[in-house]
Amino acid sequence: MAARKPSTRTASSKAKAPTNKDFTQEQDMSAYEDMLLIRRFEEKAGQLYGMGLIGGFCHLYIGQEAVVTGMQMCIREGEDQLLTSYRDHGHMLACGMDPKGVMAELTGRKGGLSKGKGGSMHMFSREKQFFGGHGIVGAQVPIGAGLAFANKYRGNDKVSLTYFGDGASNQGQVYESFNMASLWKLPVIFIVENNQYAMGTSVSRSSAQTDFAQRGAAFSIPGVKVDGMDVREVYAAGQDAVEHCRSGKGPIILEMNTYRYRGHSMSDPAKYRSKDEVQKMRSDHDPIEQVKQRILDKGWSDEEALKAIDKNVRETVKQAADFATNDPEPDVSELYTDILV
Repeated sequence: MAARKPSTRTASSKAKAPTNKDFTQEQDMSAYEDMLLIRRFEEKAGQLYGMGLIGGFCHLYIGQEAVVTGMQMCIREGEDQLLTSYRDHGHMLACGMDPKGVMAELTGRKGGLSKGKGGSMHMFSREKQFFGGHGIVGAQVPIGAGLAFANKYRGNDKVSLTYFGDGASNQGQVYESFNMASLWKLPVIFIVENNQYAMGTSVSRSSAQTDFAQRGAAFSIPGVKVDGMDVREVYAAGQDAVEHCRSGKGPIILEMNTYRYRGHSMSDPAKYRSKDEVQKMRSDHDPIEQVKQRILDKGWSDEEALKAIDKNVRETVKQAADFATNDPEPDVSELYTDILV
């Protein structure tokens, strides 16, 4: 057998930083409403959890709305796939899953998107190409690479958006996935939602390499650092990344620098950081307020019209909560459906 020639691929891991592209009026208004839906939904979910209507774990996405909103604007809905960890409600809403079905799943009701059996961390929609919420840290990363492998095998040009956090970035299975994705040039965008804290431990205390865009350097995977609080920059980076994958160049890493306002989960009082730190982020970098101010400054809308949008969003969320608290629980017979054995 002839000796295999060594790889000639370069080891460069630097990708071109995205330019902060301006949005049209339609894009800004759409992003504002989409992010607002996620914010109000999560606020209501937090309330229902406090009332004992949501059991188990519940991880809120408040503060990180620009990441999934900007990325979703870059892909073909219903074709490109996305999957994430247990902080997943925002991703479900962004890909068009029914708020009533999402909220009903949180409360364990029959009309939930997983028939009330999955709860907060385990929802799924083949129709929307949403392949989960995953409760095991980092478990979604090899699945995302697997979806990309299937896309390449079938010869389509679909892209797999695989979201995970800064904490999950230290899992071994992530690097196994990086290696195979690079080796086989799989069309997968690895999106690191760096919200600065892995559960209660800051990035600086838990990671030897805190530049997550460079985590793929050993595998020749390019990476880009992105302001994940600015939906325009997310969109710009996402467009470049999607084009990179569709053109057959293999995987790419996007490090989305973002921030969660609430604790890791509803049981986390977040005493490992100061209230001033959270308030400064809210005041200076809130993703929704940035868009709102831009809309007002450009004269695309006024305060009254934006208040009307907020009112409509709140009504949508209220209807979802009402449905989720009045829908019947699944029949006991559901325990024996949708199982392998």
